[in-house]
Amino acid sequence: MRTVPFRPLLALTLALAAPLAVTLPADAQTPPAASAPAPTPASQADCDATVAKVQDFYERSTSFASDFAQEYWVKQYNVKKQAKGHVTFSKPGKMAWIFETPAGNRVVSDGHLVRVYEEANKQMYEQNMSASQYPAALAFLTGQGRLTDAFDFQLFSGAQMSFPGGMVLVGTPKTPTPAYQKVFLYVDQATSQVRRVLVLDGQGNHNRFDFLNPVVNPPVNPGMFIFTPPPGTTVVHP
Repeated sequence: MRTVPFRPLLALTLALAAPLAVTLPADAQTPPAASAPAPTPASQADCDATVAKVQDFYERSTSFASDFAQEYWVKQYNVKKQAKGHVTFSKPGKMAWIFETPAGNRVVSDGHLVRVYEEANKQMYEQNMSASQYPAALAFLTGQGRLTDAFDFQLFSGAQMSFPGGMVLVGTPKTPTPAYQKVFLYVDQATSQVRRVLVLDGQGNHNRFDFLNPVVNPPVNPGMFIFTPPPGTTVVHP
């Protein structure tokens, strides 16, 4: 049987979070299938206003914590990977992804270095934040960068995108990159909080993060952004 390669965080940014995988079934909450009627975007004025509200929501926050569910769909092999756990972001640039499944996996950044630990392989990928392909779609959660600096957006109603009670911002990177072709931000209309992020990369793979039970501005222990791997871990510098 052929083994499908899959790297936890590397699928999302080559330095970000473990194996989530987007399914793209017609159950919703994923971009419409190619055969479906093309959704109609809202006016540019409405789009700009929504982006500004999302940006403002996270600029006014200092920390963010949530359970998460991840799906990662590998197009070449038609394989879906799933993961779940808890994530905490803290400004500036700090994050800690603690995985329940795959158990033991971690993605941790102290704002300078990103460390991606794979328990099954006893390997840790370590890279400077400035050199990583950390997508702007999640970077704004850590207080880094503005969405409009990295993406051109279109806005679609949640009804058209199977996301009731919300709006969907579809971002195209201003600077082409193989890391992602499109980023979908599923925004709660009442709060302007992003409840789901879906990344479509250059190979057609889909990576989706659902934020469950999110809490804004929780108290954060600085120690959670420091990670020392177990003895015997191989450290890799991509």
